[in-house]
Amino acid sequence: MAQGSTNGTSSLPVSVLPAIMPGLVCSSNQLSIQTETAPQFIDITDQVAEIVAKANVELGAVVVYSRHTTAAIKVNECEPLLIEDMCERLALLFPKEDEYRHNNFEIRTVNMYPDEQPNGHAHCQHLLLPTSETIPIVQGQLGMGRWQRLFLVELDQARPREISIFVFGQPRL
Repeated sequence: MAQGSTNGTSSLPVSVLPAIMPGLVCSSNQLSIQTETAPQFIDITDQVAEIVAKANVELGAVVVYSRHTTAAIKVNECEPLLIEDMCERLALLFPKEDEYRHNNFEIRTVNMYPDEQPNGHAHCQHLLLPTSETIPIVQGQLGMGRWQRLFLVELDQARPREISIFVFGQPRL
């Protein structure tokens, strides 16, 4: 299982919610990930936990959101054989080799760009997976179960991916 490479985070100002709800801590961050293949499950749990720790939230939630229609966010177990199974099942449901109207560049006219690649399978696979996950923050930490990990799931091809991370809640005293 390839892990991908991360390019760090950058904070974006969030000012609306604290004005509406005094005492609420909010932060918005961007996580940049370079994927290496598809499908690929990249464990981003530690990076998100670090962002949560810096946000100084005692009790709240973090929303982790993929800004892409062919890359998902999913909580699951990080066990290599299970990840292989999940990759195989996605490919069985929507094989890359199947015909997709989205891939027919002779008739498709919407949302095209110069170096467009056939990726109908990746869009269809994404239908089965969420674009975001919301995870509770309890005592300043991700409130995840023993085996739960947070993944960016690349469904298309190696490329840079942007993940938005929004943390909010009661501040630590």
